[in-house]
Amino acid sequence: MNTESWSSDLETRTGFGFHVRPVGPQDEPALAELFAHVAHDDLRFRFLTGINVVGHDRLMALIDVDHHQKESFLAIARDGRTVIATAMLACDAAMETGEVAIGIRSDFKGRGISWELLEHVARFAESLGVKTLQSIESHDNHAAIELERDMGFTARTYPGDATLMLVERKLPLPVEA
Repeated sequence: MNTESWSSDLETRTGFGFHVRPVGPQDEPALAELFAHVAHDDLRFRFLTGINVVGHDRLMALIDVDHHQKESFLAIARDGRTVIATAMLACDAAMETGEVAIGIRSDFKGRGISWELLEHVARFAESLGVKTLQSIESHDNHAAIELERDMGFTARTYPGDATLMLVERKLPLPVEA
């Protein structure tokens, strides 16, 4: 699959526009800068662990993708330089289930970016034949869980860990009217 075809300009319901594209090997500095502007709690929610800085190894895990079973997208402000969010999709070997994780700069929250980015990733997953899209959320990440519920995801306690929620949605997405 040509993942460059998944580069596009998106606009949120609030009218905020941004560009989304697959990550490339040159993007480590931009990702480091992004995560330097993500609130501590949001870092904890994104990586499900307490970290203050996203180091080289974690950044490389976001960049080292095969652009099929594992994909990472960057959301870039209209200035063409500022990375404002990232979304990763990791699929199981059968390409039946995909897990998504999103991180967004604190100063860009509340503009609908996460909604549009999640929808973009869901459509990408659907194009791969993925049947179920999942997200593992901290039980305390009320904003993400609510957003996902608004998008038709269901939430339940993660098996074996009451501090986490498994949020999932069947694909394909409904056709927009």
